[in-house]
Amino acid sequence: MKSRDQEYKEIFIAEALEYYDALNRHISDLEKTPEDEQVLAEVFRLLHNLKANAKAIGYETIADVSHKLETAFGLIRNKELSFSDEVVTVLFDGIDLLGEMITGIDGPKEVEPSPALLKNLDIIINTQADSSSELSKVQKYYTSKNLSLSDLIYIQIKKLDHLMNLVGELIIDRDRIVSIGKELDHDDLKNVSAHLYRITEEIQYSVMDARLVNVGSLFNKFPRIVRDIAVTEKKEINLEIFGSDIQIDRNILQIITDSLLHLMRNAISHGIEKADVRKKNKKTPNGNVILSAQNDRDTVILKLIDDGKGIDQEEVRRAIVQRGFLTADAANDLRDTEVLSYLFEPGFSLAKEVTEVSGRGVGLDVVKNAIDSIGGRIRVDSKKGEGTTFTLFLPTSIAVKGALLCQVEENFYAIPLMHTDSVVALPTQELHEVGELLVADINGETITIVSMRELFNTDITEYRVKKSDLAGYAQNIIIVTYNNRKLGLIVDKLLRQQDIVIKALSKPVNTIEIYAGVTLLGSGKVCLVLDVAAITRYFLARR
Repeated sequence: MKSRDQEYKEIFIAEALEYYDALNRHISDLEKTPEDEQVLAEVFRLLHNLKANAKAIGYETIADVSHKLETAFGLIRNKELSFSDEVVTVLFDGIDLLGEMITGIDGPKEVEPSPALLKNLDIIINTQADSSSELSKVQKYYTSKNLSLSDLIYIQIKKLDHLMNLVGELIIDRDRIVSIGKELDHDDLKNVSAHLYRITEEIQYSVMDARLVNVGSLFNKFPRIVRDIAVTEKKEINLEIFGSDIQIDRNILQIITDSLLHLMRNAISHGIEKADVRKKNKKTPNGNVILSAQNDRDTVILKLIDDGKGIDQEEVRRAIVQRGFLTADAANDLRDTEVLSYLFEPGFSLAKEVTEVSGRGVGLDVVKNAIDSIGGRIRVDSKKGEGTTFTLFLPTSIAVKGALLCQVEENFYAIPLMHTDSVVALPTQELHEVGELLVADINGETITIVSMRELFNTDITEYRVKKSDLAGYAQNIIIVTYNNRKLGLIVDKLLRQQDIVIKALSKPVNTIEIYAGVTLLGSGKVCLVLDVAAITRYFLARR
């Protein structure tokens, strides 16, 4: 059993880190609007609460630094201390120190504040006003306040992970019971199974809801990050953030954190031009970056938009050929969106110089792999001279995913809705043979078409198909999308959309690349989940 002291410590660390993120955000705001009374009051409140919490649990050093910063901001509020560059630097250092001390609580050695920093804070405080008089104002402000308990409790993520796994097992059994109730046509069993379905669905959404956090918990770190990168790169950057209240599974947000940071570094370091270059191109001297989030059904869409120099498509085509990915003719035949997809290939980079914040050997392929791991997808759009947009399509939950069910021969397959673009019925005569593959013109795009029946009955490396191999007047085709590329999958039957719980495959099936996992249908039938990324990569490489 966990001790009460350990629980208190975990609660303190969780709250303190939230305060730390908020302080960084607010101080960045104050640099732009130092007279903002509301922001100053919020900074003062956060520091006061952090000080009180740290004292209560016995972290005296954190309490002491928080008190010094609280006093300094009290002086700024009272117009007794100006928010100058020198003062800002000391305050930023103080906030950074708080962050180091909070994250170092569980470390092998306690983080000690540097004497120089403490001395700088005391200069700020003692030469401007009597700190004891400021303390009395603080004490007066917080006397006769009513005490109340928080409506929030803190719980470890691994507990919610375990609960979500149990819910996944329950959903599988629920669907089986509901199916049996229909098969037996037993009224009592059908009534009970219908009630079980509703209750299980409520449990599922309740657990999923408990795992949700605002994307703002990640977005709010970026004003400070952007400021630091901009200073290093000697650029002026204006960052706008939208959709901070959009919610997403906490584990998904954790996984894509480094990816979003890498994209932001690239945008500022390689995307945004220097001020003099921007002026020559009739742009504002400061670069503009937008970080936004929005919901689209069961998908969270994150966008990182910059108004920098954009990506030169012809330069990318030349690099594709030079690096041996395609021949010159094949590269010239690529659509613009397909050209940009090669930016995500391992080792592919257009950077001509290495800076302090980028070019460390981590490419966009690492970003794509992280997003693939959670069943998401990424898209890049760019126009030379105008800017670049990276769009991340992320599921709201890892455990339960929407899927399109289909049938090939007697077997059932699931395709994640995240990768499903559209479904079409196409006359067989509109398919064309190109080499050993089939292609079709669908909505103005030339798309490679794969017969899943042929694929499942042969080794993927030996896949060959002719139009004469296909049965029927028309073909049911599921258009899937991955990494700016599309592929058409011919199936025998389209069944329905359904939420599924994906389980890992057992040996030896787990070595087959085209399968991402397995689920059970209500009928008890096994349903294999297709790995759209693996299938798409293979067939587009053969074009």
